[in-house]
Amino acid sequence: MNNLVAVVDDEEDIRALVRASLEKERFRVQEYCEGKGFLASLASERPDLLVLDLILPDMHGFDICRRLRTDGPHTCIPVIILSALTDEADGLLGLSLGADDYVVKPFSPKELAMRVKAVLRREPKPVRTCLNAGGGLVVDVDTLEAFSHGERLELTRAEFRILQLLASGVDWVFPRQQILDYLWGHTKRVTRRSVDVHVKHLREKLGEQGGRIVNVRSIGYKLLSVGSAACDEGDEA
Repeated sequence: MNNLVAVVDDEEDIRALVRASLEKERFRVQEYCEGKGFLASLASERPDLLVLDLILPDMHGFDICRRLRTDGPHTCIPVIILSALTDEADGLLGLSLGADDYVVKPFSPKELAMRVKAVLRREPKPVRTCLNAGGGLVVDVDTLEAFSHGERLELTRAEFRILQLLASGVDWVFPRQQILDYLWGHTKRVTRRSVDVHVKHLREKLGEQGGRIVNVRSIGYKLLSVGSAACDEGDEA
């Protein structure tokens, strides 16, 4: 068995104990003492399962759960929370955020290894259709929700669909007429100016991400990739 298990815990002795028990069962183990280091590692290596402490020096484990469950390529990574928090409410919250199991410290290393095996034997979760636009901006096509750095955005249906369309082709230019047809088809008489109004409101709700939506003079709009210079090429919105 060569599944890779990521262990995120700020206590070195806990990580060593988990590593020893998992390697005995022939798992590969990668350790992280902070949440941000683990999240950064996902760009290069995706673990088969995550063992996650809740109280970390740089962020809360629940925030990591939220990030994973709103990040398209990583929504299916199983999570076992390993925490000293014994309140039933914490366990229920962890499970509601998408964790697959909750183990309370102090724990039996052998039992933890058995739970890891049990979770990995389960049927994989269905992959949700998510558009990852970079910079923490994610559009979940299945639930009709959008997130910025894990925080849910309160968008109208029209605003969501505009963002969904733009996120489907980052750096592509979408003409106003194409956006209109995508929103309402040919059944509703609306002006192209209505697109500008919806985009204006969408930008405001996106906050710092709003500057990534730019208009292209006399054509339409595009969503810039992260790091691109944000400057409008027209004055329509």
